[in-house]
Amino acid sequence: MTIDFKELSELLAAIAANNITELTLKNSDFELTVSKGQPLISTGGSSTTIADINSTVISVPTPEYQPAAIEQRPTTPTIDSKWIEIKSPMVGTFYRSPAPDEPPFASIGDRIRAGQTVCIIEAMKLMNEIEAESAGQVMQVLVENGQPIEFGQPLMYVNPS
Repeated sequence: MTIDFKELSELLAAIAANNITELTLKNSDFELTVSKGQPLISTGGSSTTIADINSTVISVPTPEYQPAAIEQRPTTPTIDSKWIEIKSPMVGTFYRSPAPDEPPFASIGDRIRAGQTVCIIEAMKLMNEIEAESAGQVMQVLVENGQPIEFGQPLMYVNPS
């Protein structure tokens, strides 16, 4: 059974004009239930229910319906004006540690000294160690391990002390 928008509109008009309170059309792969007097819109479970302006409700099965995941964006953390930004001096790939099974050079909360290696940037098969220009505490790491980065892109924030 197939039903197009025009046929559905005619069916709804006929139900609204008569004393029919509920109608169900069903076959092996389709079910349509129309009920009067339930103005709502809901989705979930095994059907989708939609109310029209005449308070007629259409319930259509949607067995594979999965609600879309709500994207949660992290809030932008506050950046203190005295923090020093460590920027990428080149285009490449950011690495937090010297090898995948080793600990990172610097993590949030770590105290670092001037000249200490804080990350590696791989560019054209060369591993370039990036050093801190001043001592302080790592406040934020802005880049994920293995992420491609651009020239001048902020990598970390350090609170000098």
